[in-house]
Amino acid sequence: MAMQITPEEAVKKIKNKSSVMIGGFLGAAVPLVMIDKMVAEKIKDLTVISIGAGYRGGGVDIGKLVLNRQIAKYITAHVGTDPNLIKQIVNQEIELELSPMGTFVERVRAGGAGLGAVVTPVGIGTEVEDMAEKIIIDEKEYLLFKPIHADVAIIKAFRSDSLGNLQYKGMSNTNPIMATAADIVIAEVDEIVEVGEINCEAIGTPGIFVDYIVQGHTYEERKEIYEALWISTNKL
Repeated sequence: MAMQITPEEAVKKIKNKSSVMIGGFLGAAVPLVMIDKMVAEKIKDLTVISIGAGYRGGGVDIGKLVLNRQIAKYITAHVGTDPNLIKQIVNQEIELELSPMGTFVERVRAGGAGLGAVVTPVGIGTEVEDMAEKIIIDEKEYLLFKPIHADVAIIKAFRSDSLGNLQYKGMSNTNPIMATAADIVIAEVDEIVEVGEINCEAIGTPGIFVDYIVQGHTYEERKEIYEALWISTNKL
């Protein structure tokens, strides 16, 4: 059964040199409070695993970890929105492991399912060939990628009940799949309700995958944060 703890208690579960999955995509459905706590704690030499870099322009959500130079290795499918991250990669301050977006998701899924590899033709004949082992199956070429698993996954959901059953709202993206692929799963949510208040058909991640529940910003607070961000970054 999942345990409700404070963000301050949750961040203590993350140690220096940990591998940490962070749910969300380009700022959306991202655990903002937990990222801020990681920055405040100055946890260093992290291997961060997320499908894409932070919100465009850098210095937002995952970009805060980049600016604070807490990332040693970044496993992802997309880095183009964060110039600070690109600079650190080019300067060899951050090691980059890149794979196509669909392959990235499959690698996480394989890590959660206990599979030994992801075998795909995607990337044959491109620079992606340099990132994986090439194998032949039935006279056809494939690329073999290792699964992705993490010490900790920090995911974002709209709502949790007291058992850790999670409901998503609008965009869940990588959060449900990352919940299956880490030793410790911390769910940051907008609100926590009693068992039975989430319709069973609305549960996107069963509580069996969740270890800790953290109260994040409320839904209205998140709307205000994102509206202010989008206005500030889209001025003419």
